[in-house]
Amino acid sequence: MAAVNNGNAAGKGGLIVCFGEMLIDFVPTVSGVSLAEAPGFLKAPGGAPANVAIAVSRLGGKAAFIGKLGDDEFGHMLAGILKQNGVTGDGLTFDKGARTALAFVTLRADGEREFMFYRNPSADMLLTPEELNLELIRSAKVFHYGSISLIVEPCRTAHLKAMEEAKKAGALLSYDPNLRLPLWPSAKEAREQIMSIWDKAELIKVSDNELEFLTGNDKIDDAAAMSLWHDNLKLLLVTLGEKGCRYYTKNFRGCVDGFCVDTVDTTGAGDSFVGALLTKIVADPSVLQDESKLKEALKFANACGAITTTKKGAIPALPTESDALSLINKK
Repeated sequence: MAAVNNGNAAGKGGLIVCFGEMLIDFVPTVSGVSLAEAPGFLKAPGGAPANVAIAVSRLGGKAAFIGKLGDDEFGHMLAGILKQNGVTGDGLTFDKGARTALAFVTLRADGEREFMFYRNPSADMLLTPEELNLELIRSAKVFHYGSISLIVEPCRTAHLKAMEEAKKAGALLSYDPNLRLPLWPSAKEAREQIMSIWDKAELIKVSDNELEFLTGNDKIDDAAAMSLWHDNLKLLLVTLGEKGCRYYTKNFRGCVDGFCVDTVDTTGAGDSFVGALLTKIVADPSVLQDESKLKEALKFANACGAITTTKKGAIPALPTESDALSLINKK
């Protein structure tokens, strides 16, 4: 289970360390059909925390990824993709006994997705606390994670240890639950585990669907969002797809409009949004206290999210800064 040293995370601002899963998405060549009816699939690297790391790097930020891959062709391919995209791989380990995770993604005609996962167990689930690169974690300005790494041991304990070390070292803790219900034993377990670390995060992003799931309320409004607020939070975000996002801080709240684009595949749009926002925050932490700066950062993040929906697969569709500015200037 050798560690890998690759990528140099050359970029501006502090280091953003992303923790969790990286996998292969198999995306149908035709939208609007079931998995069984799909004539073929495109192989696309994915996994939300890895997508965020690459989104940061593509926008000129410094990013590292911590997780475990199978010691197989797909695992080494994914490690190579991180390196090609300038993401530090010092936190990667390989498992000789388990495969890299796979996900088959059904694309509905509107570009929304459904998932079927192959993970029993996959290598990412087997990361142990002893395999964590603590030096890398302690060097993070932002430590970003999801909830998939909470589902089973030993990865859950590794996740909690990594969060604790990052917090002790002064990192901003960023959480995107990235709900994938098929991976959880039950909806109840998903809700309980996602909320079990809720009050640790200082920045939380949820989608409108996740807000409904976590609150049990089908209203997407300020009251529902604020029911998720806790005193350690600096920023709570609710993403609304093409309608943009809502933001909540201790001192102000509001919304930022989205961008109209021709959506092909929504995979990775939320990760692109998060990567863009985190890049802006590490470049200028006052974004979290200054509403006008925050609105500009969220407009940029919305543009990045929108661009990501215009191609199939997450990582190939992640934009550069100039791509995002071009869309903003068109509006």
